[in-house]
Amino acid sequence: MTPGPAAHSGQRARRRTRAIDATPYDFRRPIQLSREHQRTLQLGFDGFARQATTVFTSSLRTVCTMNLVDIAQRTYSEYVDSLGSSTFMTLFSAEPMPGTGVLEIPMFATMSCVDHMLGGPGSDSQPNRPLTEIEQGVIRGLVDRLLAEMRYSLGGIVALDPVVTGIEYSPQFAQVAGASDVMVVVTFELRIGARDHQVTVCLPFSGLLPYLAHSTGAGSMSDRERNQRAHSANLLQQHFTEVPVSVAVRFRPFRMDPATIAGLEPGAVLRLGHPSTAPLDVAVGDTTFAHATPGARGHRQAALIVTTPEEDS
Repeated sequence: MTPGPAAHSGQRARRRTRAIDATPYDFRRPIQLSREHQRTLQLGFDGFARQATTVFTSSLRTVCTMNLVDIAQRTYSEYVDSLGSSTFMTLFSAEPMPGTGVLEIPMFATMSCVDHMLGGPGSDSQPNRPLTEIEQGVIRGLVDRLLAEMRYSLGGIVALDPVVTGIEYSPQFAQVAGASDVMVVVTFELRIGARDHQVTVCLPFSGLLPYLAHSTGAGSMSDRERNQRAHSANLLQQHFTEVPVSVAVRFRPFRMDPATIAGLEPGAVLRLGHPSTAPLDVAVGDTTFAHATPGARGHRQAALIVTTPEEDS
């Protein structure tokens, strides 16, 4: 028996109901990372994930993949709470952005990388401890390559120049930012062999925001909108030179007290503060842009533009 239209409409309604996933909104902490900013960061970090896949595969000599999972705005305390009690955090300066960035790799994944790079099999049993000096030297080369790829991938947003400033194993002791400071947290899924790991990058939101705004401002317009803006700017430049303005050729102004002004009558003579040898001022509004001497041209009064001794010198 074929179901009727009412049954089909009921099924569609149930499907729509299940598809809705409401997200609670915290008015005490408004979301400042817009969709345009997320899209811009997604393009950059997608490229970083692809390059990081090549870096891990070539360094560990085993099949590795790294994929972008999420880009979110969090406070630094929330980010620290999301990490394990022991992890490998590389702190780096984020010049020209103010603040410090973090590249975090779980301790198990870090030890597995060291194991592979030293010729080991990368077994499922790895120690959970800080790295020795030799192990730090081995993993440092991998981290430097990852930061170099990050600089290249984010070049379209900010000319980032990451330099390693420290290493921390306990997130609670990593003095990167204040507990309430807003950060941009980028989460990746790193697969080494058959095992998955979560890798994160944390950057200061306040330092990143101006570059995101500039990047999305230039990239959010279509080619048609950019052409229209360029055409409008050309028209404005062309017609700006044809706008008529009122030009005055005048003596230099001087001050008078109200009693003298009130006593003026026909036949009164005013002593001007303008030297007899000085040219007149040619001005638009209150701005003097040239000087001239009085004269005549035909039956009309005229002014001849001249230079002043200050302009000659």
